[in-house]
Amino acid sequence: MYSDKLKFNSDGKFKIMQIADIQEEASVSPDTIRLITLAIEKEKPDLIVLTGDQLHGISPSYFTGNSEEKVRKVIDTIVSPFIEAGIPFAVTFGNHDRQVGLSNAEQADIYNCYPYCIHGKYADENDKGTFRLPLYCEDKHIFDIFLIDSNGQSVTGEYLPVSEAQLDWFKTEREKAKEDGIYTNAIVFQHIPVPEFFDIIKRVKFGTKGAVEAFRTHKGEFYVLPEEIKNKGGFMGESPATPDRNSGEFEVLKEKGNILALIVGHDHINSFIGEKDGIKLIYTQCAGFNVYGPKLKRGVRIIELDKNDLSEFNTYTVTYDELTSEKLSKPLKEFVLTHIPTSMEQVKRLAVLGFMGVGTVGSVALYHILKKRK
Repeated sequence: MYSDKLKFNSDGKFKIMQIADIQEEASVSPDTIRLITLAIEKEKPDLIVLTGDQLHGISPSYFTGNSEEKVRKVIDTIVSPFIEAGIPFAVTFGNHDRQVGLSNAEQADIYNCYPYCIHGKYADENDKGTFRLPLYCEDKHIFDIFLIDSNGQSVTGEYLPVSEAQLDWFKTEREKAKEDGIYTNAIVFQHIPVPEFFDIIKRVKFGTKGAVEAFRTHKGEFYVLPEEIKNKGGFMGESPATPDRNSGEFEVLKEKGNILALIVGHDHINSFIGEKDGIKLIYTQCAGFNVYGPKLKRGVRIIELDKNDLSEFNTYTVTYDELTSEKLSKPLKEFVLTHIPTSMEQVKRLAVLGFMGVGTVGSVALYHILKKRK
C-alpha cells in the first residue's frame, strides 16, 4: 500500500486520471489494457482513480473453477500498468463488482496488497470504497478528493442511493478537512450518478432526433443533451441510470459551496459535463472492451488541478482512437457490444416490439391466405 502524502508537483499542478467501467471478465481484453497503458504513457497522471465496475461481476466466466483466484488474476492484470508506471491509485466500487461473489471490502483488501494502492480512513470496515484523500502543497493540506461507494442494486433491481450513514460520514469528514475555519475545495468521485443529472439534460418529445428513452422513475420520457454541452464534445447514448430514490446527496454536496464537481461513470456511452448550483456534474465513458461502449471512443478522463487557483480545474477525455490506430483484437465482438441493448428495460421493450412484429407479419400472412381462399 502507498503511504506517502499526495502532493502538488513543483510546477503547482496535479493530474488525476479517472478510469470508469473497466468491467472485465476472467479473460481480460488486451484492448482494455492497451487503452489504459497508452493513456498513462501520454498523460503521466499523479493519481489514478477507479470509479467502480472494475469487474463484470455477472459474467459466467467467474463462476467456473476458483472464482476468487480468477478475481485476483483480473485485478492483477488491471493494475499492472499502474504498478509498472509507479503511479498511486485509489479504488471505489460499482454495482457489478460484488456480483463476483466477493464483497467490496474483500476486493479492497486485494487491491491494498499492491504497493501503489492508496486510501484514506474508511467510512466503515464494511465500506472500504468510501474515504477522503487530502492533497498537499508541501506540508499544507489545501484540497480534497472524496471517493464514495455509491452502492449497488436492491433485490428488485433498483439502484440504491448513497446512504444516510455515508452522508453523515461525508459531513464529518468535511468538517475535519477545514483549514483555518475554511472548507477546503474538493472533487467527489463515485460510480452511479445522482438524480440531479436529469436537471442538466433536456427533455424532448418522442421521435426527436438523437433522443434517448428514460426508464424507471422517468419512464416514458425522452432526453437529449443541450446544444451547449454537445458543442463541447459531450455525447449521451443512454439515459442516466440514477437511483429511484433521492437520498439528498446532491443537496449535501452543495451545502458549503466547496465541492467543485461530482464525477461518475456507470452509463458506458455517456460522456459530458453540465453544471447545477455551482457543481459540475460529469460523466465519463467506459474504458473496458468486454462490455458495451462507445466504439473507439472508449477512454479515460483527465482532471488537472492548479494550486494557484483551486476554485477551478481543467478536464478532458483521452480516447482509444486518439491514442492508437491499432485494430481491435476482437472486432466482431466489439460490433455486437456496440449494438446490444444497454438495459433490461430496453430488452423488455425490444421483446414486446419483436412480439408485435411477429404478430403483424402473421396477420398480414393470414389476410393474404384468406383472400386467396375467397
